[in-house]
Amino acid sequence: MRILIVEDDVNLNRQLAEALKEAGYVVDTAFDGEEGHFLGETEPYDAIILDIGLPEMDGITVLEKWRGAGRGMPVLILTARDRWSDKVAGIDAGADDYVAKPFHVEEVLARIRALIRRAAGHSSSEIICGPVRLDTKSSKATVDGKPLKLTSHEYRLLAYLMHHKGEVVSRTELVEHMYDQDFDRDSNTIEVFVGRLRKKMGVDLIETVRGLGYRIQAPTNAN
Repeated sequence: MRILIVEDDVNLNRQLAEALKEAGYVVDTAFDGEEGHFLGETEPYDAIILDIGLPEMDGITVLEKWRGAGRGMPVLILTARDRWSDKVAGIDAGADDYVAKPFHVEEVLARIRALIRRAAGHSSSEIICGPVRLDTKSSKATVDGKPLKLTSHEYRLLAYLMHHKGEVVSRTELVEHMYDQDFDRDSNTIEVFVGRLRKKMGVDLIETVRGLGYRIQAPTNAN
């Protein structure tokens, strides 16, 4: 899952980025509204953390431009605690949720998890596909109750497929959501990670859809 943080406070931006990376997310960062607007308009993010008080272009304007252009990714806005009007303006502009500063990073992580789940149509922190369970809260996966030992890239691949279970996901889409903007992307590596993931899972749930990509789905007699 790929997240964009648009926050001009360098320390807060870094703190959020480190926490999200530790939780298994791919993270891009921007420090002003213009850069944030450009990235949000041109890159595919699973969610965006957007500060309201930004230099160059304020957060409300950035959000309005995204929504006006049809960009529907979940957006969590950061507001000042005593500025209730910012919260109202943010929600009216198309924000999906908000957190008031100062906040605990764990709250931001929980709200981001919830936004991504809702966007993919899941209500629980656990996503189940046959014998495979993905706990988005702990960033852990199990097969028949036994923990899967996955690398960060394998986890990101499984997490994206699980969030979109039953859907065909192209190699290009996987690459866009598994790596940040500065990574030297190669869609051929996806096949390698899929092979490793299949071997570790030991169950045949990931289907190769020739010419289109991959799909994870449970057998018809399973969850």
